Amino acid sequence: MEAMLRLRLALGFLLLAHLLLLAGSSSHPSQDLQIINAERRIDLTSHIVRVYLTLKVENTGTSQASEILLAFPPTQVDHLALVKAAVVVGKRKKKSYSPLDVKPTEVPEAPNETKYFSVSLINPLNAGESVSLEVLYILTHSLEPFPSEISQSESQLVYYHDSAIMLSPYSVKKQMTFIKTPSTKVESFTRVEPTERGNTELKYGPYEDHHPYSFSPIIIHFENNNPFAVVEELTREVEISHWGSIQVTEKYKLAHGGAQHKGVFSRVDYQSKPSISGVSSFKHLLARLPPRVHSVYYRDGIGNISSSHLRTDSRKSELEIQPRYPLFGGWKATFIIGYGLPLQDFLFESPDGKRYLNFTFGCPLLDTVVDKLTIKVVLPEGSKGPSAMVLFWWNST
Repeated sequence: MEAMLRLRLALGFLLLAHLLLLAGSSSHPSQDLQIINAERRIDLTSHIVRVYLTLKVENTGTSQASEILLAFPPTQVDHLALVKAAVVVGKRKKKSYSPLDVKPTEVPEAPNETKYFSVSLINPLNAGESVSLEVLYILTHSLEPFPSEISQSESQLVYYHDSAIMLSPYSVKKQMTFIKTPSTKVESFTRVEPTERGNTELKYGPYEDHHPYSFSPIIIHFENNNPFAVVEELTREVEISHWGSIQVTEKYKLAHGGAQHKGVFSRVDYQSKPSISGVSSFKHLLARLPPRVHSVYYRDGIGNISSSHLRTDSRKSELEIQPRYPLFGGWKATFIIGYGLPLQDFLFESPDGKRYLNFTFGCPLLDTVVDKLTIKVVLPEGSKGPSAMVLFWWNST
C-alpha cells in the first residue's frame, strides 16, 4: 500500500469560481459588429445564478469577423464559474447547436476595468451576414444576504446586483432582460422603464439603440430560502486497483453560506413547525454517483451516519444524505462519502499499450458551490510516466 501511495498523482486545482478561466490573449472589439437583438434570462431561484443569453450579431462592416467579445463588469468576473457558448444552426424543429471555443482575453484600455471573453466562430462572419449565439454563464457567491443575520423563524432575504442593460462592447439595437425569482415575495427592485413585474418574473425592456458599454445598475431584494450549500473544501481520492475496482473517498467541509443564524436553536419548533421554522436551513443533500456503484458508506468523525438512502438504475446512482443536524447560516459539517466502482467502466487501453482513466473531476453533490477541490489519483504499483489531460486551468504536484 505504501508503494502505491508513493505513486500518487495529486491533481490539485482551485475552483474558487474560476473553473474555465484559461489563459487568454489580447483582442480588440470590432466596431463593425452590431447586436441586432439580445435576450437575457437570469435565474435566481437557487443560490447559484444562471444567466442564459441569446444574441443575434450582424457584421455591418466590409471585412470578416472571426470572434465575438462578451463583456463583464469586474465584480461579476470574480464570481464566474462557467462560460459556455454555442452557435445556432437551422430554425425551429431543425435547430441545432454547435459548441464554440470560449476563453478570456484582454482589451487594451478597457473602460471601467471591464473584463472580456472571446467567442471564436467556427466560420468567419462575412460582411452583411448575421449569426445567432446561445451563451450560458454561471455566477457563484453573487447573492448577498440582507439582513445578514436571521433567527430560526425568519425567512432569508438577499440582494442581487446587475444592470438592466446588457454590458457589451458593441451597440445593441434591441434588448430585453427577464429575471426569475424563487417566490413572489420581492421586497424591492430598481425600475428602469419600461419595467414590468408578473408573479415570479421581472421584465426589463425592451430597450432600443444603446451605445457600447451602456450600463444601468439595478438591485433586487427578494426572498430566497433555497439551501446555500457551500463546500469550502473537498478532497477526492481515486484509488485504482489491479483487482478490478476503483475506490473513491471524498472528504467534505460543508457550510451554509446564507444569512448567519442568530439566537438559540429549538429542535421542538424545527420539527413541529417545518413550514415556518428554519425554512432557509437544509438537512439533506443529493449526490449523483456513477451507475453500478457499490460498497457505499457515509460517515463523519463520530462514526457511520445511517440517515442516507441509495437509489440505483442502469444510468445513474443517487445518494441522499442527511448531516447529523440541520445546517443554518454559518453552521458547518464535515463528513466522508466512500464508494466502489467497476474498473472496466473507467479504465481503457489504447493500441500502444497505454492505459487511460476517464473520470470526472467535479463534485457529485447537486446544487452546491465548491470553493476548493483537490483530486488525488492513486495508481497501481509499477505505473510509470503519469500525465493528465483536463479542459481547464489546474495545478499538479
